Amino acid sequence: MKRAESQYTELKAKYQAMMVEQTHTINLISNLRLVVFLIGAGLGIYLIAKKNYGLFAWDLGLFLVLFIPLMILHDHYFNKKKYAAILHKINEDSLKRIHGEWNTFSDDGEEFIDDNHNYSQDLDIFGPGSLFQFINTTITYLGRLKLRDFLISPARSIEEISDRQEAVIELAPKLDWRQKYMAEGIVESKMHDPETLFLWANRIERFYRKPMVIYIFRFMPIITVVIAILTFLNPEPQYYCLIAALVIQFAILKIKSKQRGEILEVAYKFMQNIKAYSNMLSLIEQEEYHSRHLQDLQNRLKNEQGQTAGEQIRKLVKIVEAIANRHNQLYIFFNILFLLDYHYVFALEEWKEESGSKLRDWLDVIAEFESLSSLAILTHDYPQWTTPELSKDGPCFAAQDMGHPLLINTCVANSLKFEPPENILLITGSNMSGKSTLLRTVGVNLVLAYAGGNVCAKTFKCSIMDIYTCMRVNDDLEKNISSFYAELLRIKMIVKAVEEGQTVFFLLDEIFKGTNSIDRHTGAKALIMKLSKAKVLGLVSTHDLELGDLEKESNKVKNYHFQESYKDNEIYFDYKLRPGVSTTRNAAFLMKMAGIEFSEEEY
Repeated sequence: MKRAESQYTELKAKYQAMMVEQTHTINLISNLRLVVFLIGAGLGIYLIAKKNYGLFAWDLGLFLVLFIPLMILHDHYFNKKKYAAILHKINEDSLKRIHGEWNTFSDDGEEFIDDNHNYSQDLDIFGPGSLFQFINTTITYLGRLKLRDFLISPARSIEEISDRQEAVIELAPKLDWRQKYMAEGIVESKMHDPETLFLWANRIERFYRKPMVIYIFRFMPIITVVIAILTFLNPEPQYYCLIAALVIQFAILKIKSKQRGEILEVAYKFMQNIKAYSNMLSLIEQEEYHSRHLQDLQNRLKNEQGQTAGEQIRKLVKIVEAIANRHNQLYIFFNILFLLDYHYVFALEEWKEESGSKLRDWLDVIAEFESLSSLAILTHDYPQWTTPELSKDGPCFAAQDMGHPLLINTCVANSLKFEPPENILLITGSNMSGKSTLLRTVGVNLVLAYAGGNVCAKTFKCSIMDIYTCMRVNDDLEKNISSFYAELLRIKMIVKAVEEGQTVFFLLDEIFKGTNSIDRHTGAKALIMKLSKAKVLGLVSTHDLELGDLEKESNKVKNYHFQESYKDNEIYFDYKLRPGVSTTRNAAFLMKMAGIEFSEEEY
């Protein structure tokens, strides 16, 4: 982690220096541009006043020769400064992640929260303080969806997960590439949902693909321009011909103008996004990869003729940049003269015919690289973490020195292992001792393992299992459901999955807490015994110490506990997992700390 921190600090300083240098260059060019303008304008006014139009023409030409390159240079360095600022911010955020300030990141994936999902709500996968907020570096709309799917729709194949692991391991040291890839995706405008773009790219406008239509509308402006030149040379006879030609072309522009406008506006709306896609594709294509998954992704960017996606989409970039001129006030005059709208639609239809059907696949490759790069951050920043070992024999789970990934700077590591025939670990302990955190530690690390990322542990081995949790359960007033009944529905979902033959890994936190102690004990015991006979692994946390007797009744259940200590009227937790049932209670002490006093008789 120290090495990563040092890298980010150096890169942040580097891009800060670049911003300062480019600011000086921009200011210098701005001053030169002003000097050229003042001298050119002053000399031009003087020459016009002297009626020396020949020298004025030379002055104007020289002014343009000097001023236009300065404008281009100004834009060039301004864009370089913006790019350096983006990279500076990326490294600043990377330092925040390492320092535990990642919960300030604006994108926490809150819209992906689903109370009905198997585990995402209980394990803080989305929302403030979530796993998504911690690791997400995706920029594109599809990239965010892809990372979401990595985290809530785990891969079911060991081969697929292994391919991702290799890809993540390869991308991890490519820090410069990953940051530039992210920077290319950051555009001034919002990254739109590309579904409209996909529909547009696959929609055939047959009228604009007819050879005769293309021929006629490309030939007409040539005739009009010839007439205009002849009129300029000899206005008298061609005067009416030019007016007639322009009126005809104006009328032609009115035909299907709304339809053409919609076609062109879709391309214009996505202009900034398309440029970003083009740059991101170029970075993917230019890099050399060794892992099979990354090579397969790269190969998806070539068509049958060997053309790369970058080459094909750059053609689209040139077209949409030209279309952007439609918002210029002078465009209407050039449009009437050259029928530009038709030419742009012809160019778009030609591009769509050649490449439109491949656009979705290209953007999916971009999204996959973004998601893998997000996972690669963990491998790069936390080299002490491990790549999970995936077992074909299941169900199995074993972890040594495992910590919670979101508490990396403060977590206490614990080792956990299911020793057959045991398949349920019963976790007891007093309030605030670490039971719920342990359950989430196991769950979040499993989510990362199935996504293809590294996990917060010294060693980690697991088989492919379906994760189910019942931890945070609330009332639903709209559906008139109490928290206890909502908990029953969650448990029913787990039991159903088991009965359907799924290999389940479950996490149950203080089950049946919404009922009386007798019913809670009876219900919890019956559920644990039922699950212990199935093809499952699971952790159950409880305050019900009597449930610890299940270890004596079944070799499927194993007891573990957390404990606390007291010193100088203070309570201390070491958050270390120990075998056996808890022997301590701290409710009275915590109430006293909160200012609620009881006499011995009252307690």
